[in-house]
Parts: sequence; structure tokens; C-alpha cells
Amino acid sequence: MAKNSMAHEFSKGLIKENPVLRLVLGCCATLAVTTAATNAVGMGLATTFVLVCSNAVISMLRKIIPDKVRIPCFIVIIATFVTIVQMLVEAFSPALKAALGIYLPLIVVNCIIFGRAEMFASKNKVLPSILDGLGMGAGFTGALLAMGIVRELLGNGTIFGYAILSNFMPSIIVFLLPPGGFFVFGILIAIANRLSGEGKAPEEIGCSGAAGCAGCALSKNCSLIADKDKEAETK
Repeated sequence: MAKNSMAHEFSKGLIKENPVLRLVLGCCATLAVTTAATNAVGMGLATTFVLVCSNAVISMLRKIIPDKVRIPCFIVIIATFVTIVQMLVEAFSPALKAALGIYLPLIVVNCIIFGRAEMFASKNKVLPSILDGLGMGAGFTGALLAMGIVRELLGNGTIFGYAILSNFMPSIIVFLLPPGGFFVFGILIAIANRLSGEGKAPEEIGCSGAAGCAGCALSKNCSLIADKDKEAETK
């Protein structure tokens, strides 16, 4: 997949550059609202909406906004869409607004949104910026949903409010508490690192054969080490 292709701009946020599990951004909201899968989906969709819309507007205005005042301008744009989200959630899902609490308006200062505005949308065209926001939002929502499902299932025996394990095993309340959240968070980070190709054995790096190797004071030692490695492989 080409590095600058449209598919790459969307897919990079899912695993390889997942904002939560790989870039470790937006951790406060991630740990706070994932005690239930419903809350996780609500926060993820709200953040995705703000990401996509703010990226699009900032990209369109990137040549108009003066560099010296870009940060205040970004904040105003982001805050506008967060206000729209707050009004929509309050109108159509008061229970979700109560569950998310202060973390819904705090989307304004979410590192993911401001980071994408500064690092990507302000430097790229509209369509790639929209896809970047959509991919990052999908990755953020997926990470929150995974945490929400695990914590709700083990901590309350339910998923989206439906009883799954409550009749078979007692609830493990610690998963609804901060220690359980950090534990699940760490496990998911390890899984994401594995899926993204991190954690592989490093390739051997040496200077043998490089320019000036023959005149290096350590060249003799390098040759001895190489000979020992070959002997070990043949045994």
C-alpha cells in the first residue's frame, strides 16, 4: 500500500498508528469512560465526528489562518464542533451525556484531535485530512470499544447491558476500577504492538564490510566474532 495513498491515510489509524494503543493519546477519556461498552461507543463516535469535521475545516483554511495564531484558531474550530456534539447528545441521549460527564466537553483539549490538526490537517488537502480523521476516529472508537467490552464483561457480567456471564461467574469488580482499567489497557497495547509488527527480534547490525573496515582497529575482533558465529551455526 502506497504510503501517501488514500487507503493508507485511513488505515494507518486502525492499528499501526492507533491513537490510543500505539501513540498513547487520549488516555484520560479512555480509562474513564470504558467501564461500559455503550459509553465507549458514544465517546468514540463523538470524538470521530469532531475529528473529521475539524480536520476538514482546518485543511480548507490552512492557507488563510496566519501561522502565529494557528493554535487559537484550531481551538475555536474544535470547540465549535464539540459544542454541536454536546447539544446533539443532550437532545437525543441524556443518559449518555450523564454517563460521559465532563469528558464530553473535554474533547476540546483531546490530544488526538489537536495533534491531527497540527500535524496533518494544517499541512494536507481536504480529502486526505477527512480520511485521516476518520481512520484515527475509527481506531480510537475500536480501542475504547475493546476496553469497554472486556471491562464490562468481567466487571459486571454484561455487554451493552445484556447479561452474558452474570449467571455463570461472579463479577470481578476490580475491572470496573482504575487498576482493572490500566491492566486491560496494558494488555491491549501489547496486542496492538504485536499486530503492528513491533516486538520482533532485531536484525544483527555490524560494521563488517563497510568502507574503511580493513583499517579499523576493531576489524580483527569483528572477524573473530563472525568466525565464532559461523562455527556455532554449523554445530
